Amino acid sequence: MYDLLITNGTIVDGRGGTPFVGDVAVRDGRIVGVGEPGSLGAGATETIDATGKLVTPGFVDIHSHYDGQVTWDPYLTPSSWHGVTSVVMGNCGVGFAPVRPDRRRWLVELMEGVEDIPGAALTEGMRWAWESFPEYLDALDDLPHAIDVGAQIGHAPLRAYVMGERGAADEPATAEDIAAMAAIVREAVEAGALGFSTSRTVLHKALDGTPVPGTFASEDELFGIGAALAEAGAGLFEVSPSGVAGENDAAWPAELTWMRRLAATIHRPVTFAMTQGNGDTRLYRTILAEAAAARAEGSRLAPQIAGRASGLLFGLDTTYHPFQTRPSWDALGALTPADKLARLRDPDVRAAILAETEEGSMSLLDRMPGRIWRFDDDVDYEPPASASLAAAAAQQGRSAAEVLYDWIVDGPADQLFMVP
Repeated sequence: MYDLLITNGTIVDGRGGTPFVGDVAVRDGRIVGVGEPGSLGAGATETIDATGKLVTPGFVDIHSHYDGQVTWDPYLTPSSWHGVTSVVMGNCGVGFAPVRPDRRRWLVELMEGVEDIPGAALTEGMRWAWESFPEYLDALDDLPHAIDVGAQIGHAPLRAYVMGERGAADEPATAEDIAAMAAIVREAVEAGALGFSTSRTVLHKALDGTPVPGTFASEDELFGIGAALAEAGAGLFEVSPSGVAGENDAAWPAELTWMRRLAATIHRPVTFAMTQGNGDTRLYRTILAEAAAARAEGSRLAPQIAGRASGLLFGLDTTYHPFQTRPSWDALGALTPADKLARLRDPDVRAAILAETEEGSMSLLDRMPGRIWRFDDDVDYEPPASASLAAAAAQQGRSAAEVLYDWIVDGPADQLFMVP
């Protein structure tokens, strides 16, 4: 007698083979049979007809930021809606432990800035019941969860906890600071943390625009913390490297060099986020080759590769917009989308915004107008280049900024644009 029998589903078992239609039997929380339709018998407390459905192992999301939501949402939506049965939190060097009471708001604003998670949701939803990282894990253990959860200790909260304002301001760590951070990391791993994470990309910033603490950490600090994992004989070292979002392709050689040495030194897994940027589109081959060479030498250096391209949506009411930091645009920030759109239709406002430029070197309009498209109800995640902002600007003989501005004012207030 089975507890659960799933029948007639299209089974994708995760081993890379051809999908097949069959039945899956479960007893006492474990799969006890997989076979052709009808081959496992019909005796089950519950039977689910999965005709036309995929039946797969649960997905493990190794890069998530549920560190706050996990304290109030047992289902961790929307991940659980999509077949995710395990999540790993605490990536990119951010998280909520360890923390002193007077730093709670600061960590919320850091997470809001780095990951665009609404601060209001975190402030209203989180119930702080910890200071140390082991206490954070204990607090999670006391809560119900529909899926499995693993956590890493982040560099930013760790630095702020040990170094106070010096750590939050990303000042250099002393030998004493490093020793204190290493001790806390070892304590966290021995309590059940999956490892330690840090961010080195300048694109990760707090709400006030300052880089995430740890972005410019010295090798002494990184290797000193890594040594704690070696001493514990457990845990991995996770990195969001400089250059990960295509902001600086030239940073990769140095990043790979120190990560490779770290893996060889501490004899623990070192894993890093890796994407194919829009600059050197063959750089990923070099990165993969370097990781393979490290592994051939016995070091566990592993890139984390996304299953599909990352990207963003922007519109009148989103956190980021290509016209952001242009003073005349930012002056409209407090308006509702409808009121903002009405103001943007004023010729004087248009002239003022287009006469200004976005501060910094990361403007999408300068870097990749060929990767900006309108996003409408007829969703196309692989739109043709001929429909891009760059193509429209070239065809009309105008700047990308002018064309984008007109796209905005000619559409509804809730119009979105896609940057894959």
